[in-house]
Amino acid sequence: MVEGFYSILINQNNIFYVCYVYHYINTIFDFFELGRDMMKYTASLLMVFLVVYLLMPFLKKYSIKVGFVDKPTERKNHKEPIPLVGGTAIFLGFLCGYVFLIRPIDRAFVSILIGSFLILIIGLVDDWYKARGVEFPVWPRLLVQTAAAVIVYSSGIVFYGFTNPFSEQYIVLPVFLQFILTILWLVGVTTVINWSDGMDGLAGSLTAIAGSTLFVVALAKGQDDSALLCVLVIGAVLGFLRYNRHPAQVFMGDSGANFLGFILGIIALDGAFKQATFVSILIPILALGVPIFDNIFVVIRRFINGQPIYKADAGQIHHRLLSYGYNQKQVVAFLCLISLCLSLMSIIILLLKV
Repeated sequence: MVEGFYSILINQNNIFYVCYVYHYINTIFDFFELGRDMMKYTASLLMVFLVVYLLMPFLKKYSIKVGFVDKPTERKNHKEPIPLVGGTAIFLGFLCGYVFLIRPIDRAFVSILIGSFLILIIGLVDDWYKARGVEFPVWPRLLVQTAAAVIVYSSGIVFYGFTNPFSEQYIVLPVFLQFILTILWLVGVTTVINWSDGMDGLAGSLTAIAGSTLFVVALAKGQDDSALLCVLVIGAVLGFLRYNRHPAQVFMGDSGANFLGFILGIIALDGAFKQATFVSILIPILALGVPIFDNIFVVIRRFINGQPIYKADAGQIHHRLLSYGYNQKQVVAFLCLISLCLSLMSIIILLLKV
C-alpha cells in the first residue's frame, strides 16, 4: 500500500493536478484579498482533497473486484463498466474534514452527520441495485431522504423567514410552512444534483461552482462554519474530478450525487438563507441554477406528458445538447459557463444588499 501511495504521488499528471488545485485556491483568495486569514481554509481544502485523491485508486480496484460498477446501457454514454465508488471517497474525505475541523460538536453537528450518512447509505443501496441491473424503487429512497431532512430540521437548521427589503422587518413564517419549505428544499436540492449526474464531470463541476459561490456568500456574511463546510465540499469534489473528467475512470453514483446535493442544501439553509431578504433568497437558487431550473423543466414536461416524475429519461439539458451534436466536453463546458454566469448574478445581488 505504501508503494501504491508513492506511485500516485510521484506521477507527473497527479503533481500537475495538485499544483493546479493549489493555484485555484490562491487565485480565489487573492481576488478577494483575504490573505493569511484564509490559511485555515486552504489547509482544510487541501486535506480533504488529498484524502479523496489518494483513496480513489484503492476504492476503484476494490469496486472492480466486487463488481460494484455501472454497466453501459442505451441511455448512458460510457461503453465500459465504470466503478461507482466516487461517492464513498467524497463522503470519507468530507467526513475527515468535518470531524476534525467543524466545531462545536452540538446537536446540529450530529444531525448533519447522521442525515448525511443516511443519504450515503440509501445511495449506495441504489447503486448496488443498478450494478446488478435492477432498478431500485423510488419510495424507499424518498422516504430516507425525507427522514434525513427532518433530522436536520429538528436540529434548528431551518428556513425561518426573510427580511422585508422595504421595511427591514424580519418576517417569521408559520412553523408548518418553515417545516414544509425546509424539507422541500433539502430533498429538492438532493434530487436535482443527482439528476444532473448524467455526464462525465458535470455534477462535480456544478457542485464546485455552487460551493465556491456559497463560500463567497458565507465570507461576506461572516458565517465561518458555512464557509468551512463549503471548503470541505469543494476539496472533496476537486479530488474526485481528477478521476471523473472525460473519459471518466470513476462515477460518484447516486450515493455521491445525493450526498453533495444534501450538503449544499444544508449550507444554503444555514448560510445564504439566514437573514435573507425577499430578493436575496435568489442567491442560493441562482448558485444552483443550472440543476434547479433544468430539472424543474424536466418535472413539468414529464407531468404534462403523463410520465412518472422520477422515471429516468434523456430529457435533461445535457442529454438534449448531446443530441444536437455537441460532445461531452463541450456540453460540460457550456453548462459550467451558464452556471458561472448565474453565480455571478447571485454575487451581484449579494453586493447590492437588496
